[in-house]
Formats: sequence, C-alpha cells, structure tokens
Amino acid sequence: MPHVLVVEDDPQLRGALLRALRDRGHAVATAATGMSGLETAVTDRPDLVVLDLGLPDVDGAQVLRMLRAISDVPVIVATARDDEPDMVAVLGDGADDYIVKPFGAAQLDARIKAVLRRLGAEKPEPALRVGELRLNVAAREVTLAGAALDLTPREFDLLAYLARHAGQVCSRRELLAEVWQQPLGGADKTVDVHLSWLRRKLGETAQRPRYLHTVRTVGVKLAPPDGGPGHAGRER
Repeated sequence: MPHVLVVEDDPQLRGALLRALRDRGHAVATAATGMSGLETAVTDRPDLVVLDLGLPDVDGAQVLRMLRAISDVPVIVATARDDEPDMVAVLGDGADDYIVKPFGAAQLDARIKAVLRRLGAEKPEPALRVGELRLNVAAREVTLAGAALDLTPREFDLLAYLARHAGQVCSRRELLAEVWQQPLGGADKTVDVHLSWLRRKLGETAQRPRYLHTVRTVGVKLAPPDGGPGHAGRER
C-alpha cells in the first residue's frame, strides 16, 4: 500500500482526496500548508507527495525546491495553473509529473501509480508498531502483545492515524478533519466516545492510561507505556 502525502490548503478538496485515495488502496496523510507539508514529508517519509502550488504560506514551487534539496521522494504537482512555462518550470525544479485542476480521483490515482511504477517505488506500507501494539494497515488488523483486537472500521482508522503520528499530540479538531473528514469541525464528543471504546479494547482507562494519553485542553497522543518494550515507528 503506497503512502501518499497530500499538501492542499482547500479543506474540502483535501478531504475529498483523502477519502478517494484511501478508497483506492492508498495510505494517506495530509497537510494544509507548505511548511507543515515539508515537515511531514521529512518525518513520515511518504512514497509520493501530491503538492498544490497555491499554498497560503509558501508558494508550492518553493516548497518543491526545498523538498528536492533534502529528499528524492516522487512529487506530483497539482495546480490550477495550466500555462506551459509554469509546467516546464516545476518539472525543471524536480516534479515527476503534474496534474491540472479540476481533475478526477481516478486520473490522480492513475498518475500516482504510473509515477511509482516508473520509479520502482511502489511497495507495501510497513506495519505500524507502538510498543506491543502492531497495526497491519493493508489487512486492517491490529494485535496487542500478539492478541488480535476486534475494532470497528472507524476505531481502526482512528488508531491508525494516531499510530502514524505516535508521540505527537493530535487535537480533536485534527482528528475530526482527518479521520471523520469534517474539516469545518464537528462534535468533540464523537472523538471522545471512540477514544473511550479504544481504551476499553486496549485494556486501559482515561484515569489509568497505557497507550492513549490525554493532554488536557490540547488533545490526545498514542505512545508506548513508560518502560514498556518496543518503540513507536514503522517496521521496515
């Protein structure tokens, strides 16, 4: 399962791409600004980046040049600019392909697969591991200390997102946007209820956490138990 990072500031388009690419078998992370996208590309090491040019903080072409200075990750530029000089410029700056808005999810999926196939970069997403918690994203399977956990699809998506960002505090607004695809906000209670269900299945409580740690007024983070075996990361 290829791991794709989508850097797009439009929340509706970002959410639509997240859902569409996941439905087509990709593991997807998103970023709303150029600098956060650059940071995510460095820390998460995706297999491919879909990069919008019209970003609010830094022009996407500059993000591309900064990314190329530190990484050879394949990049598909997504842009509303259809002038040939602009396209030639981004290809010269290191983009592997470009796609002009508006475009369909099927077209983007085909271009992602073509770029990965051409560069020989397509590979299964490594299992996610946090302490004794292991997630096989492709098979949507979770084990804790070798014992299988029976999670609902939404519980799995929530746990997988937290595992991809292990050790980082994720706000409820972020979780609503990225897991529930509600970029304009929603009911925090929805997140709290699912976290409660996850805690029960992980054998812990909010008062006595092991993996899911609440940071008051900020959010929640997934981290291995203090002194427990293993570490947070991707198995290679």
